[in-house]
Amino acid sequence: MPVARRQRTVARPTAVSGYGYFSGRDVRVEFWPASEGAGICFVRHDLGPAAWVPAAVEFRIDVPRRTTLERNGVRVEMVEHVLAALAGMRVDNCEVWVNAAEMPGCDGSSRPFVEAINAVGVMEQRAPARQVVVERPVRVGDQDAWIEAQPSRTAGLSVSFELDFGPADPIGRQVYALDITPDSFSRELAPCRTFIPEKEAQAMLAQGVGQRVTPRDLLIFGPHGPIDNTLRFADECARHKALDVVGDLALTGCEVVGHVVAYRSGHRLHAELAKRLMDQADAGNQQFGVSGLKRCA
Repeated sequence: MPVARRQRTVARPTAVSGYGYFSGRDVRVEFWPASEGAGICFVRHDLGPAAWVPAAVEFRIDVPRRTTLERNGVRVEMVEHVLAALAGMRVDNCEVWVNAAEMPGCDGSSRPFVEAINAVGVMEQRAPARQVVVERPVRVGDQDAWIEAQPSRTAGLSVSFELDFGPADPIGRQVYALDITPDSFSRELAPCRTFIPEKEAQAMLAQGVGQRVTPRDLLIFGPHGPIDNTLRFADECARHKALDVVGDLALTGCEVVGHVVAYRSGHRLHAELAKRLMDQADAGNQQFGVSGLKRCA
């Protein structure tokens, strides 16, 4: 059993402003310190202090292309990049105040949120971090797309992602793997941007979605690569998918200690894995006393 580190929160409030890719609406995100055991919680300040949604898999709803949470009619959208930044920087407790439903897209990565967190620093708390320790494989999906949690090769989370658009596609096949620490996440994953094929971007624009977004705001792939943009890494797309995995697994409300391997998976499968991890932890502890997973304390 890994030795749990102590829980952490942001040292003082910090903020990021931008606009939502889908809504086009201006939005400000503020990260506020939270007490031990509070976890991550989104507060819709435009609706009042009682309008809050925990970052928990049971509140996830199916919305295309983004991770969305809803509780008692209060919704927050595209939370995966915010959650990835918090999980990657090992911030366990934080109130995320927003004044609109959709998080700012910024440049399509987690880097602006990581920079905001680094600007104020983190504060260690007394309680041990809550963990889910993977002790046997848990897999969801099918032969076309899947994700699996395996026992850890390290004392924390590692992610391996294989992306395959086929040999004729400019994105092609990419494989990337990383042991996740605050330093490695900041350098290797946080700058990696979301991406979309040009045809899909045009279809969304035709539906009135993403009217403020330009090819300079994220990676839009044409026949010969990114349009009006430059890759930060040759395998940036696979790295961004690994970033998404980190953010979506934060919906466990715990630090996942395990090795996660994914093939062409997306937000739905990532959330399904998070739910399976928590369900099996509960079932094992409550029914058998011994489990392939250990529920967060």
